[in-house]
Amino acid sequence: MRSNRIFHAVDSHTEGMPTRVITGGVGVIPGDTMFARRRYFLDHLDHIRTFLMNEPRGHAAMSGAILQPPTRPDADFGVLYIEVSGCLPMCGHGTIGVATVLVETGMVEVTEPTTTIRLDTPAGLVVAEVRVVDGAAKSVTLRNVPSFALGLDRTVRVEPWGDIPYDLAFGGNFYAIVPLEALGIPFERAEKQRILDAGLAVMAAVDEQDRPVHPGNPEINGCHHVYLAAPGSDARRSRHAMVIHPGWFDRSPCGTGTSARMAQLHARGELTLDTDFDNESFIGTHFTGRLVEEGRLGDLTTVTPTITGRAWITGTAQFHRDPEDPFPAGFVL
Repeated sequence: MRSNRIFHAVDSHTEGMPTRVITGGVGVIPGDTMFARRRYFLDHLDHIRTFLMNEPRGHAAMSGAILQPPTRPDADFGVLYIEVSGCLPMCGHGTIGVATVLVETGMVEVTEPTTTIRLDTPAGLVVAEVRVVDGAAKSVTLRNVPSFALGLDRTVRVEPWGDIPYDLAFGGNFYAIVPLEALGIPFERAEKQRILDAGLAVMAAVDEQDRPVHPGNPEINGCHHVYLAAPGSDARRSRHAMVIHPGWFDRSPCGTGTSARMAQLHARGELTLDTDFDNESFIGTHFTGRLVEEGRLGDLTTVTPTITGRAWITGTAQFHRDPEDPFPAGFVL
């Protein structure tokens, strides 16, 4: 077996969505913050992401995280989130997967009933509280970055549907939140291709007509996620299909999407602080969200969300790059 590069990984899934946690082989990425490391990675090391996420080692809906030393003294680990579409500033399901892997592999000191892990992410400090029973991670509650509604009751022209209503919210990434019934498509997995196509059309239209920009960091911009809310969804329980660039569904209920959805509902006066919110994915898995604090970002009201979900380790692997492999950076079909 010939290799000119080896990566060590622990694979997991969070409520159905994979997180490939890279524990070795990358080295320390240059940068004095995780956001700076994300920028350097995208400019110089993105072939590592495509090697690990794309086929033939990954698949069209693959997601992962690279562990790093933290760049701040109050964090235990740094995390760079990778997936088929790029490097996200923050990933909720990925954080739940990372925290579970750190506990289950003994990479952190494990205490019962709760192990607290502080993660340095490109979006800021994220604290994960892992519920531990007999050494096993049973669930993870993460305290996410401040989230906010950027705009309510907006419309976007989407052909062939016409003017589509949507709200725009941030939960670590930007989300266009659209009632699926406005597109005239049933919330059924048999309709998945129509739902996917409609979500991608909304995404493209929002980016063309009303591209969002984070008021505190203009490098965080653009809409790569569309939350299509099922009929009957409300501030207690919301079912949805999450369409993600460049063309796949989140299998999990989506942690940053749950945060954005709660920020939107709070801005509408429908969800108060310290109230449980059940967010259900397209495959029927659940995250429990809760808003625990209000804040300010310029003229915007922010809310700090917590997200509770579960993850399971599915395997360990070493990924080898043969010098004669015809796909050293993977491929997309």
